[in-house]
Amino acid sequence: MTDQIQIPTPSRRVVLATAGAGALALCLAGCSASGAPTTSSAPGQVTVPVADIPVGAGVIVDGYVVTQPAEGTFAAFGYLCTHQGLPVQQVTDAAIVCGHHGSTFSLADGSVITGPATRALTEATVTRTGDTLTIN
Repeated sequence: MTDQIQIPTPSRRVVLATAGAGALALCLAGCSASGAPTTSSAPGQVTVPVADIPVGAGVIVDGYVVTQPAEGTFAAFGYLCTHQGLPVQQVTDAAIVCGHHGSTFSLADGSVITGPATRALTEATVTRTGDTLTIN
């Protein structure tokens, strides 16, 4: 007579719960790996080549929005929307856009163009040295 070894199989509930926990862990690891900023800490100093900032628009880089509203004029702001502290997603040729709730901000001074935000973006200091901008 041969003995058969029975290997217990997990229930569908256990498989789904494990898969869900794994997916959540991957999402959280992805967010933390980029050093996602929080509303309670200021981002650090960043350097950006002048050539990377388009005239009449801007870029989002390492916790800042860096703009060039007119040729040779640069501005920078913290990238957290003042409505609920979520990051803005886009810089167009017209505005800095927070797609979460639709707020838009001026490229020149970070002031509110459309709400629901009621306060301007936090201004950062921009220093130009040759072909490099330093933001802090």
